[in-house]
Amino acid sequence: MRRSAAVAFLSPAMLVIGLFTVVPIALTFWISLHEWSMYTPLGDMAWRGFGNYADLAADDGFSTALGNTALYVALVVVVTLPLSVALGMLLYFPKAAGKGVARAVLFSTYVVPTVAIAIVWGGLYAPSYGPLSVLFGGATWLSAPGTALVSLVIFHVWQMTGYYTVLVIAGLTQIPGDLYEAARIDGAGFWRQTAHVTLPLLRRTTVFIGLVSIINAIQVFDPVYILTQGGPAESTAVLSFAIQRSAFQHGLAGQASAMAFTLLVLLVALGGVFLAAVRRRS
Repeated sequence: MRRSAAVAFLSPAMLVIGLFTVVPIALTFWISLHEWSMYTPLGDMAWRGFGNYADLAADDGFSTALGNTALYVALVVVVTLPLSVALGMLLYFPKAAGKGVARAVLFSTYVVPTVAIAIVWGGLYAPSYGPLSVLFGGATWLSAPGTALVSLVIFHVWQMTGYYTVLVIAGLTQIPGDLYEAARIDGAGFWRQTAHVTLPLLRRTTVFIGLVSIINAIQVFDPVYILTQGGPAESTAVLSFAIQRSAFQHGLAGQASAMAFTLLVLLVALGGVFLAAVRRRS
């Protein structure tokens, strides 16, 4: 009886998930096995098997996009994760007024549409009049291959850190205060409490934040499309932008679908490796 009730209640949600998630994934994989242009009917697809995937293995552009994506994800996670934990602790432990306002201000960067933020940051990075360019002696943030990707990382960290900080604060509220009281009685100061109480009990939250930050970083598209268009010299051509360019600018829907499905497989594999590493360390 309980099983039948569970199936009845879960069926609508599973139907929606299947319709809008499983079906598009399956269709993407099916298209990736064909040669097809976005400007022709689906019936005109020509079977290629795994030819599109073989072409990706020999495509320097795909290798460049994959490398840019890996570097972007690594920089985002390395900067965002410790920064959000530090800010979360700073906004949770000290007994100071205005912490709620500070949390709201940090979280506001996440709720503002990315397109609007990217346009503003385009002005901040402008080489001739942008405040960041003037502050750093005329630095060409978005027009130099050595700094363009780092500029997008700074943008991403600024936008997402507030959201991750709120998640850290939510995790800190789940740690019993008695543990800190016992640690203080044993003579543990702030740093020892952080190392032996806060961080170990915050592991699940940090793992979740790490996974979410990896997924968000891999899916980055709006700032690349608005600020750099993959340049200069393909230095910011990440996988999501390469997929869009291949499908909608070059009309190579089969190749783009192969890249998209490859990205999905890499994302699942990376998430599995990350979880396995964390579980083994625990």
